[in-house]
Amino acid sequence: MPLVTDSVAQEAPADQEKRPNRKFNIRRAAVLGAGTMGARIAAHIANAGLPVLLLDIVPEKGDRNQLATQALNNLRTAKPAAFAVPSVAGHITIGNFDDDLPKLRDCDWVIEAVAENLEIKRNLLSKVAGHLRPDAILTTNTSGLPVAQIGAQLPEPLRRRWFGTHFFNPPRYMRLLEVIATPETDPAAMAAIAEFADRQLGKTVVPANDVANFIANRIGTFLMLNTFKIMQEQGLSVEEIDVLTGPAVGWPKTGTFRLADLVGLDVLVSVARNFSQAATDERSDVKLPGFLDELIARKWLGDKTKQGFYKKERGPDGKESRSVLDLQTLEYQPASKPSFPSIELAKGNDSVAGRLKTLLSGDPAKDRAAKFYWRALPELWAYAANRIGEVTETIVDIDRAITSGFNWELGPFALWDAAGVPRTVEKMRAVGVAIPPAVEKLLASGGDSWYRAGGTEYFDVKTAAYRPVPQNPELASVASYKGSHGVFAGNSGISLVDVGDGIGCFEFHSKMNALGDDIVSFLLKHLRPGSDAARNFDGFIITSDPQNFTVGANLMQLLLAIQDEEWDEIELSVRQFQGMTQAIKFCERPVVAAPFGLCLGGGTEISLHAALRQPHIELYAGLVETGVGLIPGGGGCKEMLLRALAAADAVRIDPRGESVEVVETLKNVFETIAMAKVSTSAMEARSLRLIEDIDSISMNRSRLVSDAKAQALRLTRSGYAAPVMRNDIPAPGETIQATLKLGVYLMREGGYISDHDAKVATHVARILTGGDITPGTLLSEQSLLDLEREAFLSLCGEPKTLERIAFTLKTGKPLRN
Repeated sequence: MPLVTDSVAQEAPADQEKRPNRKFNIRRAAVLGAGTMGARIAAHIANAGLPVLLLDIVPEKGDRNQLATQALNNLRTAKPAAFAVPSVAGHITIGNFDDDLPKLRDCDWVIEAVAENLEIKRNLLSKVAGHLRPDAILTTNTSGLPVAQIGAQLPEPLRRRWFGTHFFNPPRYMRLLEVIATPETDPAAMAAIAEFADRQLGKTVVPANDVANFIANRIGTFLMLNTFKIMQEQGLSVEEIDVLTGPAVGWPKTGTFRLADLVGLDVLVSVARNFSQAATDERSDVKLPGFLDELIARKWLGDKTKQGFYKKERGPDGKESRSVLDLQTLEYQPASKPSFPSIELAKGNDSVAGRLKTLLSGDPAKDRAAKFYWRALPELWAYAANRIGEVTETIVDIDRAITSGFNWELGPFALWDAAGVPRTVEKMRAVGVAIPPAVEKLLASGGDSWYRAGGTEYFDVKTAAYRPVPQNPELASVASYKGSHGVFAGNSGISLVDVGDGIGCFEFHSKMNALGDDIVSFLLKHLRPGSDAARNFDGFIITSDPQNFTVGANLMQLLLAIQDEEWDEIELSVRQFQGMTQAIKFCERPVVAAPFGLCLGGGTEISLHAALRQPHIELYAGLVETGVGLIPGGGGCKEMLLRALAAADAVRIDPRGESVEVVETLKNVFETIAMAKVSTSAMEARSLRLIEDIDSISMNRSRLVSDAKAQALRLTRSGYAAPVMRNDIPAPGETIQATLKLGVYLMREGGYISDHDAKVATHVARILTGGDITPGTLLSEQSLLDLEREAFLSLCGEPKTLERIAFTLKTGKPLRN
């Protein structure tokens, strides 16, 4: 199986050729059921480059493929986007259950994703079984029905290739895949899907037992229903609960009710009823609240019906407003922003553990947040502890399922450790909370936490002893390398971490990974020829563990310098930033950038200058400086010009002094910069020329460090030679510059951009064409850097630029003034 998936041929990892031939190879898939979940599963398999067959029932009237056709059309406009790029839709073939089941003969993996009804699933599978190849794998995406029971009537040979693969919605973005074996499942079949899902779908694969709702939905449903219960008892509102169950404790911004709207209230109720009927555990008092039945009856199902717990409306002025449901009256009220003093106080702490200690230190009699947390969290912890051995075998798999399934920063057991197990158990006893046997066993063994030794060991309830947390070196994080190999050098904003095999990793760790002077000077120092780093390492990668690569340059530093009119300091900073990006490009050792998440402004410039890029598929990259009234000043315009010229093959002057190829490619590059375009995936970043055809794409975020390291090693072992700064760049010149400026003029006349937008775009046009010179004049990279720096400094002196920077720092949004 390839390390990464892309339409461009990829180089396989060094160890791939050594792997034995697999019994099962996944090259073509089918999804049975074109509902929201089935269609999105098909879309993500298509993102991995595989052809996918998407089937559904034949409607009573109209086109026989109508349901699958509509599903495919919905995928094209889905929010969040289901396809990495629109062209991926071409990998999906549609059909129906009556006419197209024979096409399953060509499929290696068939996924059942029809309605959560046992008989519907069984009836379909009985029709499907005879059309499958002897080596085809058949799985169900049930969210909680017994997998063995669904497939009980399948032929015995097929039951060995039958198991559960539970995706989370939306599949492109949610990392968890629960795999559920039956007593008859062939481990080799499960291993094949697990490896495919890991490498090519980017999934965190967690084994779950065949019990009601498996792992994440079992614990997550309990938490949600218990939250509803506590909310009603404590008189909390929808918005207050969403604040309490959000980032303050390391949970997503959606909170409880926004998540319910996103998932769909009908889906939530279906899962919850399955939970209530099948999960005969100690919390039978946790049930669906009556208000949910009323919302279902009114068809207020959440985002899919435009209203649920929240409702968005557009007023006569075109502005969108949000209202929130009052659960007492079932009427919508204007949204507000509730706050809790203890949460406001905790916000100053960047770590979940630090915030949790602040939140739990309050007096529940006086602090409403503390009152909620001291009720909700101990009950969550107790419930999760009682599921050990039932939903899966270890606390590690429970935590992995919850963190990857719901995007929590810490799973329930790691969160419990952060609060302090002995301390919380003492309080739980005091208020009469039953202490689970697993917790008593932990404390009786002398342990005081579920994890120890920096998270490398966990408490195994079965043996009452600590055991090593299973580690896959291909999934190693930068943090794990810090623990095992150490930090070579570092400061408050950046570290150089030894990741083994002669490769060093530059890790950003400033606030939001913003690029300040500390990062710039550090890279300049350690990438220069003959540096200690160059002597100690054979190659470098640039990546880190947080959600985002970098938000770009430190705008606050720049704003303060502009306000103080420190023009010499600003020019020096720009020169140093340019020196840093050139040090990356011309370093004697190969530098591989591995961007992910937000990679904005200066972060994209860093990536552009690397020898190779190894992005994660979820890459939101762009040269966004025009949004704050500036231009890319760190070599970004230069590198984009070089890409445009390379794409046009060469500057060929026609009788009018123009090159059609250069004009078209420069127009595209100009629009990318001037319009501050941001990619919605690594594949789209390639179409914007921010990623090149030679660059590979990692589907699994957890493999990014390993994948980037493999690329650095490949360059090193192939005899890497650093590029030489060019002095032979043919300038597009003033003729093409005039064409670009004409486009700016027309946009301004049409009212699409402001005067300041036009001024900034004119600077971009001038840089990309080499200035006011004759087409074909040879330029150096340094001369293009000089043009960037001059334009950047000029725009720093514009009052409207200052307004834009200040507005963005205050709101996080661009200002079009």
